[in-house]
Order: sequence, then C-alpha cells, then structure tokens
Amino acid sequence: MGANEVQLIVITGLSGAGKATAARVFEDLAFNVIDNLPPHLLPQLVHEFRSGARAAKTPKLAVVVDARSGPLLADLPDSLDELVRKKFDPHVLFLESSDAVLVHRFKETRRPHPLFNANGGILAGIEAERIALQRIRERASNVIDTSGMNPQELRNTIYNTYSDSDKNARLTVTVEAFGFKYGVPLDADLVFDVRFLKNPHYIDELRPFDGRDKKIDDYVMSDPDSRPYLDKLFGLIEFSLPRYIEEGKAYLTIAIGCTGGQHRSVVVAERLAVFIRDKGYYVLVHHRDLAKP
Repeated sequence: MGANEVQLIVITGLSGAGKATAARVFEDLAFNVIDNLPPHLLPQLVHEFRSGARAAKTPKLAVVVDARSGPLLADLPDSLDELVRKKFDPHVLFLESSDAVLVHRFKETRRPHPLFNANGGILAGIEAERIALQRIRERASNVIDTSGMNPQELRNTIYNTYSDSDKNARLTVTVEAFGFKYGVPLDADLVFDVRFLKNPHYIDELRPFDGRDKKIDDYVMSDPDSRPYLDKLFGLIEFSLPRYIEEGKAYLTIAIGCTGGQHRSVVVAERLAVFIRDKGYYVLVHHRDLAKP
C-alpha cells in the first residue's frame, strides 16, 4: 500500500448484529473509525484521506453506515459505485443475525430498534431493515452471521480475518521481577513465588551481583528444584497465553517474586521472558527492585 492509499472497510448490516463490537475491533487494529456516517459523504471522506497528509498518518478507515441514517441509507449503493468508478475498491463487511436472536438482544439491552416507531414493533422494524439493506448485502465482500456468536467470538472472528499481524502479537506480556518485602506489584495478573530456591544473598562474593549476571544465574540454577520448577512454569504459561488471547486480553503482567527482588526472581524472570519471546509473543521485562538496598 502506497503512502497515499487508503484501506476502507464499510461496516454495515442489521441493528443488533454486532456493528459496535466490530467497530471497536477495527479501532484495536489501528483503523480510524467513523460511526454513523451519512453515506453520501463516503466518497468525499475517502478523497480527503487519499489526497492529503492524513492518508500517510492514518491509511486505514472503517466507516459504520446503517439504518440510523434513515432515508439517506439508500445513497450507500451509489456512493460505493462512485468509489469503484474512481478506481477505489471498498470492502463491505455485512453483519446479520436471525430474527429471534435480534429480538432477544434488543429486549435484553432495552435499546430501541432504530425503525421501531416507524414500523410499529421490533419484528416489523427488523423486516423493514432487511429490505432496506438487501442491495447492500448483495454486494458485500464478507457476510458474518452472528446469531450463534457472543461478542468475544465475533471479536476473534473479525480480528483473525482482518489483522495483518500474527495472532500472538495481540498480547503484550510483561515479566516483572520484584521483592516481596517491598510489596506485590499492583498491576500483576499472575504472581509466582520463588523464595524456595537457593538464595545468592547469603554468599558474600555473589551478593553484589544481580540475577542478570551469569554467576547468579549459575548459582540459582544449581538448585535441584530450579529446572523442574521452570519446566512446570513454562508449561503453565505456554498453556495459558493462547487462552488469554481468546478471552480478549491485550496486556498481561507476570510477576516473579523473591525476598528482595534482585537475585532469584530476576533469574527466573529473565529465563521466562526468553521462553515467551521464543514462542512469538511480544515481551517486556522489568526488574522493579534492583535499585533497592
């Protein structure tokens, strides 16, 4: 994609089918998201992003167009045709669900259907909306039926379809070494205690060094419990990380604690970070208490 090219996703479909969830996913994917755009403004919007400096800064657009536009919704097919005539290929993502599911969702959220009043009820409004969107659905690039999906499943479907990055890149893992005597990190999601391992603090010639030094690493790893513990820890983390991604977590902090946060916890944190990074995840390492006395 050139500096002045724009990737355009038009998010449309039935009210209650998940367009708001889809819009939030595209925000996470670094799209500039515009909600409830009057459809006749779509060619002008693309032109501005295509020809100006904005395109270099934000080359990806996701625009939500739906029944909230009222009679103006009928302009969307013509606007899409105009973009095609101008050698631009818009991608239309159409979301739909069954009548029963849509009725349940509206009753559950207590939100009014946008065509409720004009058509005398939820079902009548849904039917009128299906008719109004038929031409748009026929030219959709991708149709997703969300009837059997919860919001997280829809999020995963959209992310896996439209993300340019590896799935593991969705999660940033921070591995933090700390000392229990200074308190557990407030932002920790998982906390592991390694105070049972041999402590270099009690060896005079080792005390000045921290867990990043090979002498400290060798000493801690000479404990017969170190390797079995790391094997179990690595296995647990490898099992857990994909589940956190599926759950939608973007950031995870794993805290490793020893007494002072300078030796054992640092060794384990450094080794854990290498293991996680080798699995394809983005990892940050923080040794919180290295400067403490």
